Amino acid sequence: MKLIIGRKPVLEALNSDEQISQVYILFGQEGGIINAIRVAAKKRGIKINQIPQDKFRQLVKDKNAQGVAAIKSEQKFYTLQEIIEFSKFKNSKALSLGEELGETLPLLLILDSIQDTHNVGAILRTAECSGVDGVIVTKYNSAPINETVAKTSAGASEFVKICQVNNLANTIDELKKEGFWIVGSYLGNSKPYTEIDYKIPIAIIVGNEEKGIRKLTADKCDFLVHIPMKGKIQSLNVSVATGILLFEILRQRSK
Repeated sequence: MKLIIGRKPVLEALNSDEQISQVYILFGQEGGIINAIRVAAKKRGIKINQIPQDKFRQLVKDKNAQGVAAIKSEQKFYTLQEIIEFSKFKNSKALSLGEELGETLPLLLILDSIQDTHNVGAILRTAECSGVDGVIVTKYNSAPINETVAKTSAGASEFVKICQVNNLANTIDELKKEGFWIVGSYLGNSKPYTEIDYKIPIAIIVGNEEKGIRKLTADKCDFLVHIPMKGKIQSLNVSVATGILLFEILRQRSK
């Protein structure tokens, strides 16, 4: 865990491209810079924790921390182009070795504003097990890729290539230009997930725990799918739903 301490250093980190997972403020801290830190953190969807002095001292040993500290993420993030190129290279390499086309087709997973770190960790674990080439996460209003994610993923976060993007709509447009078909998990006007042919380059989108994928995101999808429910509850936990969708893709491509 890497700490950034001090009011101005934390504010500068929040206003830059630094990967900050959480901000800690000692109870009772007020003032112009503190308010600016709160505004900057909220704008980026970064959680602020107000903690008492004993806990702050456990976290920060430096007495000159000015009552503010931030945790800098050590997660390596790939660019969108790097993930695209990897998925295509894997496909062409497998074909040159005589492997089946279906099992090597590009497969990307997009997380649209998923906010629970345990869900993200579980999803990364499933993504690694199902052969996903890369996971794209939204930069704002999303869970940080932190120690909880790493632990819940059972180490998968070290192996899965993760890309963090500012604008999901632009990202989808870029993926379409690169030959990907976009499949969104959506409870509205959609088809049962088993009725789609996944033997094409796919980027599949799953959404926020409460709201699902955003309307703008859904409008950009080539296909919208849902998992039929037999009980009274009409939705699954997002990590469970992601597993069902990914392994249906794997099942179809393995035929």
